[in-house]
Amino acid sequence: MTDTIAAVAIGRNEGARLESCLTSLLAQGAAPVIYVDSGSADGSTARARDLGAGVVDLDLSTPFTAARARNAGWAHALEIAPETQFVQFIDGDCELAPGWLEAARTAIAADPKLAVICGRRRERFPEATIWNRMIDREWDTPVGAAKACGGDALIRRAALEDVGGYRADLIAGEEPEMCFRMRGKGWRIHRIAAEMCLHDAAMTRLSQWWQRARRAGHAYAEGAALHGASPERYKVAETRRALIWGAGLPVLGVILAIFVSVLGLLLPFLAWGAQILRLILKGEDPTRAAFLTLGKLPEAQGVLGYWWGRLRGKRRGLIEYK
Repeated sequence: MTDTIAAVAIGRNEGARLESCLTSLLAQGAAPVIYVDSGSADGSTARARDLGAGVVDLDLSTPFTAARARNAGWAHALEIAPETQFVQFIDGDCELAPGWLEAARTAIAADPKLAVICGRRRERFPEATIWNRMIDREWDTPVGAAKACGGDALIRRAALEDVGGYRADLIAGEEPEMCFRMRGKGWRIHRIAAEMCLHDAAMTRLSQWWQRARRAGHAYAEGAALHGASPERYKVAETRRALIWGAGLPVLGVILAIFVSVLGLLLPFLAWGAQILRLILKGEDPTRAAFLTLGKLPEAQGVLGYWWGRLRGKRRGLIEYK
């Protein structure tokens, strides 16, 4: 079932997690298995070669992005295995679930217009921290037709070639952006009810959560700048929400405090509290409701950071949380 599936794992300094990742790919018969490394200093490339994976070392003179790494991986896979029809992408901190490749290939082979198949990504240690629990909940997206996938997915080679793969200069949000272009060409994305992989967010600090949300805001802003004028208004709503809740409310509160009453400073807190309550009444976990609402602050920082860099003609580097 998997003789036409290549696998591409990307990473940097993933340690033992990388070994689990590559072993899970090799165990399910993916061939070739390619590991793309971005300047690891922990022996990752040697570990990958010892396991039998092909290795691509990215030239660090060019800024690293996950999109660039994935493009290098699938291009190399096609060079050494030109018969490849599908590519399983996976991040180096993930482990493929048993039986995933067979389930995903069966699903994607059933419809020639299916470009992407994804499944249930789970956190390896969801109870370790509140942030891990929230991320695990975030991965639980609806089964069926989807607009986008994450970094782990089985993708049809023809669809990759049709859109030229990932946009290599994006520092975040490269998967939804590529899926947007695929959908524009008539391809479809689908999530099936199957376990896909375990992910290790290793998120133990508030600062990590902040950076991850900030990166999301950057992705919203850049996505809207690229495709916001499309009929879909790609990422426009997400960008607007980040700015209203994360920047507009605090600024309005300060203005009211200066020109009307110091009580104006209470405005954002009252609005955030009302939003948290609204989400709880809709069935959301109280902790997640609070972080979803307050997450608009770092998202707004990401949006504004993107536009500030663009106005200065400078592209920012990676926003990493671990």
